Amino acid sequence: MASMGYFLEEFEDHFQAVQAARESLAVPFSKLLAASVAAIRGGNKIMLFGNGGSAADAQHIATELTIRYIKDRAPIAAIALTTDSSALTAAGNDLGFDEIFARQVAALGKPGDVVIGITTSGTSPNVVAALKTARAMGMVTAAFTGRDGGVMPTLADIPLIVPAQSTRRIQEVHILIGHLLCGALETELGLV
Repeated sequence: MASMGYFLEEFEDHFQAVQAARESLAVPFSKLLAASVAAIRGGNKIMLFGNGGSAADAQHIATELTIRYIKDRAPIAAIALTTDSSALTAAGNDLGFDEIFARQVAALGKPGDVVIGITTSGTSPNVVAALKTARAMGMVTAAFTGRDGGVMPTLADIPLIVPAQSTRRIQEVHILIGHLLCGALETELGLV
């Protein structure tokens, strides 16, 4: 059955991507966790953003942080910059699509916040612009990306580069890393 072969091949490819990520992302993940803990303890927040599937990941992670991940607990300050349709469309119309996240970072961010740009290619212009704005304002910049990282290693204080080539594998690891961040933050902050 051809579909069974596809099923098994995709799982094997997924396992390989996860294994490679486990080996390469432990150190940057620890740095992101430490920065996030410091931000939340300091009264700051985590902002996330990306396009398409990465926008959905930003929303998913922000929701897990503000509502709950493992069990009921105090909220963790997080926001996805992908959810305000009025801000997105006004910025896109008046300033250009490349500025939709940078404008929100400039309006809502402050030094000590953690901003996480999510881009499988590492080159999305609106993610690049937002990270530049965040860095200029004294925020901690992080990026979930893949392949060779694109330009993220030069823009993100903490680049988490998934060592995979396919968008689907990169996205699968991004949500795994996002879930790990949620659970680890709950634990480190003593909320569970």
